[in-house]
This record gives sequence, structure tokens and C-alpha cells, in this order.
Amino acid sequence: MAMDSTIRSYPDIGDRAFGAKGRALVSILMHAELYLVATGFLILEGDNLSYLFPKAGFELGGYSIDARRSFVIMVGLIILPTVWLNNMSVLSYVSAGGVAASLVLLCSILWIGEFDGIGFHGKGSFVHWNGIPTAVSLYAFCYCAHPVFPTLYTSMRDQKQFSKVLVVCFFLSTLIYGLMAISGCLMFVQKLSYTPL
Repeated sequence: MAMDSTIRSYPDIGDRAFGAKGRALVSILMHAELYLVATGFLILEGDNLSYLFPKAGFELGGYSIDARRSFVIMVGLIILPTVWLNNMSVLSYVSAGGVAASLVLLCSILWIGEFDGIGFHGKGSFVHWNGIPTAVSLYAFCYCAHPVFPTLYTSMRDQKQFSKVLVVCFFLSTLIYGLMAISGCLMFVQKLSYTPL
């Protein structure tokens, strides 16, 4: 993208590297990935919210919809209007809110551990080798920002700083994920029937 300013997306890179077939293949793969990530997000939200509110199911037209499916439907309906926006810059505020919420959550966990009597006294095995594939898939999900890299690169004022931005973002993300995982283990590992990793 630095060498050719007409390249603005992954399909453009596929076209430049392999021609029209490359563009088509990369477009199909990128759209499939984005569809599957969105599907995974809906499943994740449905599962997590149904654990918090297990009796949130309802009946509609003689069909009984359990809590998990009802939350998948609700989250889908909440997210759906964002695809109709002509100006996506509105979503940058939602993104900033997500970052702020993550920091508030991390600070809350650290505060509870330090000042609310729970403490960081976890003892026992912190590694459960059978759980490594699950842990790796959860962490990999956290680093799946690559579809936005071309958009991020082209929207930057100083595109020469792109690699520095990536290093800082991935470093801070890794630090936050690590702090959350370590503090959670130290606070709650004795109360789990299995260890998280």
C-alpha cells in the first residue's frame, strides 16, 4: 500500500499479486471470514448473556425461544442498523466506548482483588494442558483485527507511523489480556472445578 496508493483493500492486494482471480478469491475469503466472525460474535453474546439471564426466553407464535437464542436475536437486531450507516465515523465513538469499558473492567477487577477482600492468593496448578486449545482459540479471537488494517492504514494522516501504531496496539492489548488472565487466576483459581489454561 505504501508503494501503490491505488491499493486500498485486501482484494486490491490479491488483484495486484494474482490478477482478477486473486481479487475474487481474496474477496470471497475476506467476506466469508467477516461473516463467520460476526456469527461467532452472536454465538458468544448469546451464550454469555444466557448465563447471566437464564430465564430470558420467550414464546412467539407458538414457538418457544430459549434465553440463548433470544439473546442472539436481540444482539443481532441491535447491531443490524450499523450496517445501514453511510458514515462509519459514527462507529468510532462506539469503538472508543468499548476500549473505555475494557479499561474500566480491568481496573474494577484489579480493585476488587486488591481492596475488596478477595486478594491475589491463588494456589494450585495454573496450567491445565487439556485446555490449551481453548485458551489459544480465545486469545486468537482477541487478535483478529487484520480485516481493518487497510482501512486503518489509508485513514491515517502519517502512514509511515502505521507499524508503530500496530506495535503499540498489540503490546497494550497483550498487556491488558495478560493482566486480566493472571489476576483472574490469582483471585479465583481455587474456586474453579478446572484451571483456565
